[in-house]
Amino acid sequence: MELSRIRNFSIIAHIDHGKSTLSDRILEITGAVQARDMKAQYLDTMDLERERGITIKAQNVRVDWHGHVFHLIDTPGHVDFGYEVSRSLAACEGVVLVVDAAQGIEAQTLANCYLALEHDLEIVACLNKIDLPAADPDRYAMEIENVLGIPAEDILKISAKTGQGIPELLDAIIDRIPAPQGDADAPLQALIFDSQFDQYRGVVSSVRVMNGRMMSGSRLHFMQTGADHDALEIGCRRPVPTPMADLGPGEVGYLIAGIKGVGDARSGETITTASKGATEALPGYMDPKPMVFSGLFPIDGDDFEDLRDALGKLKLNDASITYTPESSGALGFGFRCGFLGLLHMEIVKERLEREFDLALIATAPSVEYRVISTDGTVTVVSNPADLPVVQKIDMIEEPIFKVSIITPKEYTGALMDLCQSRRGEMKRMEYLSPERVELNYEIPLAEVVVDFFDQLKSRSQGYASLDYEMAGYQRANLVKVDILLNGIPADAFSTIVHRENAEYYGRRICEKLKELIPRQMFDVPIQAAIGGKVISRETVKARRKDVTAKCYGGDISRKRKLLEKQKEGKKKMKSIGRVEVPGDVFISALKLDD
Repeated sequence: MELSRIRNFSIIAHIDHGKSTLSDRILEITGAVQARDMKAQYLDTMDLERERGITIKAQNVRVDWHGHVFHLIDTPGHVDFGYEVSRSLAACEGVVLVVDAAQGIEAQTLANCYLALEHDLEIVACLNKIDLPAADPDRYAMEIENVLGIPAEDILKISAKTGQGIPELLDAIIDRIPAPQGDADAPLQALIFDSQFDQYRGVVSSVRVMNGRMMSGSRLHFMQTGADHDALEIGCRRPVPTPMADLGPGEVGYLIAGIKGVGDARSGETITTASKGATEALPGYMDPKPMVFSGLFPIDGDDFEDLRDALGKLKLNDASITYTPESSGALGFGFRCGFLGLLHMEIVKERLEREFDLALIATAPSVEYRVISTDGTVTVVSNPADLPVVQKIDMIEEPIFKVSIITPKEYTGALMDLCQSRRGEMKRMEYLSPERVELNYEIPLAEVVVDFFDQLKSRSQGYASLDYEMAGYQRANLVKVDILLNGIPADAFSTIVHRENAEYYGRRICEKLKELIPRQMFDVPIQAAIGGKVISRETVKARRKDVTAKCYGGDISRKRKLLEKQKEGKKKMKSIGRVEVPGDVFISALKLDD
């Protein structure tokens, strides 16, 4: 295929600005999907994506338009899935930037746009939803020109729902996005930008050929792992997988090579031919840095190996997860997992439960702290149980986020109050237009991960948008709060909090556990402690048994004797008794804000 007839592009936007709807219309208008087979969010293959109305996985598809071949990649819009977007951009020469004509630029629009500029990609901007009564395309076209520098007259006005303006957008893609570069006679270099595991066919990899040709049936060499595999099937998604004889430079497709080991086809891998192949690997991707950590434990201990296999297969499909084995006295064996954000954590847990039929408990989310000991050594701690004893700690540093919030000006006061209550420090405030403000804060990551996003949406009636990035570490007055059940620490409930919030957290979780822990035959004290100092206490009272019921008449000393005997029995029971905590108590107690 001639390189001049190929166009590779991604669709990027803020969440809910109409990327998936635009993909649907492009599939329909180009005839890739028959009208009778069409359904909303056609490329979103997961039930979870349809239920939540969000894109979680980037999806690629090949369509034809006026003698040209388009490779289109529909990407997620939520900040937690930014790594999916960055990987997709490495397989493209341009992007279609979609902005809602009724809402204008949002925080993630800016972030994705800057990401495209970093990759030197051509940007085709369009205003979507012009059919809405609240749409004001001219005003927001000027806003895009002021903020992003894209001329207002070059911004296309479309409605992905009705199809208005889509043919003009497809023509603009041909005119403005450059054709890919590549040499068909050079040794093969192909980049894996995504993979998934098929139970029957093994690993199915999405590839972009940079140079040379990838032939069906040829022997391929994977440069990072050093393994050789046969190309059993190569092809493209139209959107149904369609086998082909070969893929040339600039083309995007899929590869099935019978790979069963989930670590053998990672994203960023370079593929070449086994004989006379390329000597240099492609740049690949930087590994993403997890922001939020949580323990995942199977409710049934026998499922531990199944959980290990499931995480391996899911990591193939979502390379941003990290996991290491850990054990907990209360929950048994499980894994300490790293995620890019709280929504990412929620989605991963739900995917493990649905796709691999597991029942899991997730511990409270925590972040990665840097602990400087009195002897000068620096330790990175993501699990509160690994924190050294107080006497050995010189100081603790916590991660700080740069947070960018774009909001209508009437909500500015409420959002400033939210940021300040989360120990935020204002860095900049800028008016993007007379009606819209951008607030820049630095906030500790631990204050952002729990319910900051929900509070932001609630205080702004859904109009504010959020983007964030790592800004380094900063010293803070942090303490570890332990929860003791009958004097024994329950490590699943331990957490690291700011000293000012420690008492509040301790009191809340003690009250919650008092409601949830079933009554035993003896009093169960629930205590929150910092080191050796108890800061809060509740007691689950013992079940009552009237031992004097059989004692009628006679001297009072008979009753006293029975009561003393009972007291001794309870004391002994308490000293050797173990408090059994049902699995659902952990789930309920860790949802403090329900």
